[in-house]
Amino acid sequence: MKLGFFTRVLDEGSAAERYRCAVAQIRHAEAQGFDSAWVAQHHFHEFEGGLPSPLVLLAQVAALTSRIRLGTGIVTLPMEMPIRVAEDATVLDLISGGRVELGVGSGGNPEAFAAFGLQDADRRTVFAEKLDQLLGALRGEALKGGDHVYPAQPALLDRMWYATFSVDGARAAGKLGMGLLLSRTQPRPKEAPDATLADIQDPMVDAYLEALPAGVAPRILASRSVFAADRRDEAMRFAEIGLQRYHKRLVSLGRVPDAPRETEEVIRRQDVHIGTVEQVIESLRADRVMDRATELAVQVHSVDPPHPFVLRSIELVAEGVAPAFGWQRKPAEPTLRVA
Repeated sequence: MKLGFFTRVLDEGSAAERYRCAVAQIRHAEAQGFDSAWVAQHHFHEFEGGLPSPLVLLAQVAALTSRIRLGTGIVTLPMEMPIRVAEDATVLDLISGGRVELGVGSGGNPEAFAAFGLQDADRRTVFAEKLDQLLGALRGEALKGGDHVYPAQPALLDRMWYATFSVDGARAAGKLGMGLLLSRTQPRPKEAPDATLADIQDPMVDAYLEALPAGVAPRILASRSVFAADRRDEAMRFAEIGLQRYHKRLVSLGRVPDAPRETEEVIRRQDVHIGTVEQVIESLRADRVMDRATELAVQVHSVDPPHPFVLRSIELVAEGVAPAFGWQRKPAEPTLRVA
């Protein structure tokens, strides 16, 4: 089991403050021995995510860290030019010493597609086309006009990740030999409103493993909402604020039918693992996907506690939660600054 830290860059404050906190949290995760750090890309909607340019932020992180791997979870590929993604990811990979984990997907806020001249309904078709272009560019294939991406870094192809909510998407990820990015929560089907997250994601893992080419090692990252605190009541105090606020916003957008009064019910619906180290371990052990994941990436969203409590949660995950699943802490290394 490898351990990752994930942020949607949603700390309270200005955009600059959000970026400062994200960088500080990733540096703290590296100091605690985490293997990877992941940032999400969101356009326009500051309450959904605070970062439109993940590779830019990760370049700053690369300059202030030395070991932790730098992941995009995800680049919303339908809204990007694949050649530029290949070029930017390659430059970041070279200046960071080969630490990039390039996650892509069709996701993103449905409302954001119009600004890019796209329709949300076309996202999967556009994604498939652009993914093919991105992979070709990284492989060094000739582009229109005969040029090739420079500098070349085909090693990135072995560190590509595919995010999906569907069995078909997981199968496509397997066929391509990419890593599978599993979301922290997913909408429940109408016919099974009380299904667990594992009920939804286990068939995805099955399809991924069945489609994986012979000899290619599986890479399955389970992103999970995890907020560990020294006391349960302390964790619940922030959940009352953050989770209720987030769920009410989902209701206002028409994405869920109602907002439960009980925070415990929101925790269940949003698949949040919260409380003391022992309580988080017990909660995660009930998630069958954890038995099949090769990497766990923890994020505090959508509890969204203040920055100092995020740092403490990172410590508690490294000290107690992750070791319970076989993870071993990496020793700290001196900081490497990239020119």
